[in-house]
Amino acid sequence: MAAEEAVRTFLQNKLDKKVVFITSGGTRVPLEKNAVRFIDNFSMGTRGAASAEFFLSHGYAVVFFHREESLQPFARNYSHLFYSLQIKDDQVVCDLPHLKEDVANYHKYKDNLLFVTFTTLQQYLHLLENISHLLESRGTEAMLYLAAAVSDFYVQHEKMPTHKIQSNEGNLNLTLSIVPKKLDSIVNEICPKAFVVSFKLETDESILIDKARGALVKYGHQLVIANLLETRKAKVVLVERDSTELVQMSQDELDSGKYIEEKIVARLVEIHDNFIKMNRK
Repeated sequence: MAAEEAVRTFLQNKLDKKVVFITSGGTRVPLEKNAVRFIDNFSMGTRGAASAEFFLSHGYAVVFFHREESLQPFARNYSHLFYSLQIKDDQVVCDLPHLKEDVANYHKYKDNLLFVTFTTLQQYLHLLENISHLLESRGTEAMLYLAAAVSDFYVQHEKMPTHKIQSNEGNLNLTLSIVPKKLDSIVNEICPKAFVVSFKLETDESILIDKARGALVKYGHQLVIANLLETRKAKVVLVERDSTELVQMSQDELDSGKYIEEKIVARLVEIHDNFIKMNRK
């Protein structure tokens, strides 16, 4: 319950701000009760970490719910920092571009940023539901930005072996079950007034928008960010119930080190503000 208490306190202290709950990174599915082997859906969490930075710059309080050891806001470009260190005049120095700026921004925004971690699929689902319950009190001023790469399949607990699976027993046959979808209950029961954004990643462009619209129809939330695997850093489509909007980067913007998440977040802030105004009537 420590994570839930931290979120509850954080939300109570940020009543003057809109709040965004960002899920980021991938989930791990154990194959044994005393787990040695896993099925891993490991996303580095680039989109979630970058988006958190831009939401902070727009004045949001951010609950950053991320996979342990995945990328984090402001530190996301420095996972190999050690190898950039040098010794000059008996001092360890680092001359990575933007490091000073990112450190300064972290200290500028850290009071509006709360980190909550998960590793396994079970941890993710449990905390996703509990934190969503806490967000209910914030009504329309809460945004859920569900960017985590969540496993679609898992091994039911009662079907797991207790101990490590032995390789000398021959080929391994697994029965994988579909992970229960939490989005329906979150949107329609747990925090029905919140602005909810989900993601749809495909490799086939011909089905992308239809799949995104299908999610909106099925779950009833506000927006899907649809993207293709190979172009996700340069182009996404914001899909609402009655419209689509292309957000894309020019090659010059990409070459200069800009991130598409800056444009995504700026547009979402506008849409969220309109959502809040419309629901005040």
